[in-house]
Amino acid sequence: MSAPFSRPFDDLPGEPTSLWLATTGEAGFAPLSESIHVDVAVVGGGIAGLHAALACRDRGLSVAVLERDDLAAGVTGKTTAKLTSQHGLCYAHVRETFGAAAARQYAAVNEAAIDAVEERVDGWGTRREFGFERRPHYVYGDDRDAIEREVDAAGEAGLPASFVTSVPPFDRAACAVRFDDQACFHPRTYLLALAEELAARSGVRVCEHTRVTDVDPGSPCHLETESTDERGTRARVRADQVVLATGFPLLDRAGYFARLHPKRSYVLAVELAEEPPEGMYYRPGDPYRSVRTHRDEDATLVLVGGENHKTGQGGSAADRYRRLESWVHERFAVREIPYRWSTQDYVPADGVPLIGRLGPGAPNVFVATGFRGWGMTTGVAAGPLLADAITGTENPALELFDPVRLTPRASAPEALTENLDAASQFATDWVGALLARDGEALAPGEGRVVRRGASPVALSRDGDGDLHAVSAVCPHMRCVLEWNDAEYSWDCPCHGSRFAPEGDLLEGPATTDLPRRDRER
Repeated sequence: MSAPFSRPFDDLPGEPTSLWLATTGEAGFAPLSESIHVDVAVVGGGIAGLHAALACRDRGLSVAVLERDDLAAGVTGKTTAKLTSQHGLCYAHVRETFGAAAARQYAAVNEAAIDAVEERVDGWGTRREFGFERRPHYVYGDDRDAIEREVDAAGEAGLPASFVTSVPPFDRAACAVRFDDQACFHPRTYLLALAEELAARSGVRVCEHTRVTDVDPGSPCHLETESTDERGTRARVRADQVVLATGFPLLDRAGYFARLHPKRSYVLAVELAEEPPEGMYYRPGDPYRSVRTHRDEDATLVLVGGENHKTGQGGSAADRYRRLESWVHERFAVREIPYRWSTQDYVPADGVPLIGRLGPGAPNVFVATGFRGWGMTTGVAAGPLLADAITGTENPALELFDPVRLTPRASAPEALTENLDAASQFATDWVGALLARDGEALAPGEGRVVRRGASPVALSRDGDGDLHAVSAVCPHMRCVLEWNDAEYSWDCPCHGSRFAPEGDLLEGPATTDLPRRDRER
């Protein structure tokens, strides 16, 4: 691993880390150091991976959890952490696309997930310790017809939905659908406790800083790993079944790159000089807004999210933080903004997550992805769904979430649009990269793609003035990368892989780092 990129001074609000990471320590699990054999290998130590491991162990299977970085520090550690079955205006869509029975299934698994977290938190200690609170959740906006359709579909699905015309503190909203008895929590405190519980059981191995570099989907499956610490230890895992619980599947045997598109969104943690909102709120549209309050022993902070865009596209990420900050100041009396962060989610073409068997040629590999920003509840629900799929237990909901389902009416237009966009970005960015030449010297915090011979090179300068040079071509499908001026990363505008300025892979469908290049011509 290379040394951390030295960040320049910027005018953005808050410390660049999530509230959840700032208020928890390390889990302390060692990397995998020797070859092992288990019934189920779970790749990814976020909310879906840990719940899949728990559900599989509850069915008597031996399990290994393999996390590349720190547990619950990826997407799970950068969420707004709403535990709600209200996923935007989704039930009218699910009813229309999949049928009323499917909408009831979608509602039931997500409501059950909220109850499961509540039961586990109550068994461990106080709710305040885990930031768990029951609250109403609102989706509000100006499209009365869409909201009325959602209220009808959600009510038919058995949810506690009602139509309201008052949405404090957003009384300017025309109307909203309200779900009662939803929840929020501190996801990392919760998941670190869950990991400790898992690791204490026989037949469970939890490993951090263990990067899976290859998956052979045979019978049994074989996984190659290497530790990401200074030792770089390599080990092999033999597993009868594999669960890929990463943002994008490490193994793609069913064209996931064409059926998922990546989006980034931004969050500010705000301390108010007034009483915080009591409910949780979501306004769909472009740009969307998400608001909810978190209380702990040290502070009460309001988490405000929004400004989503497709990864690697949409202009300056720093400007998105600034727009979000302006929106906060327009609506609240702000005392301080202690934290800011961003996250990346994958959106499936037909709007429903992909949970189940990976696809053709990989009968023993299972996947959980495509949560489209609502992974706290659906990630919890993915655990028992995956365990049922692995053990052959009948579960009608598995058909709804089947990763290889065919929904051409719902998914074809979206998939076509996104893939045309990826193709356009590929062509446009390659033309731009081949025409680019070294220009003015980069200021600290800036990045630029330049041409060195026939090769695009990604140059960036850190806060200490040091220049970094890596290949500007994503190793996944050779798209040219874009500079992210808020997170100081190189992002792929086609399928969402992201890299540190020094070339280290951060996330996405790519599986290798960027090659280094000479810093000078």
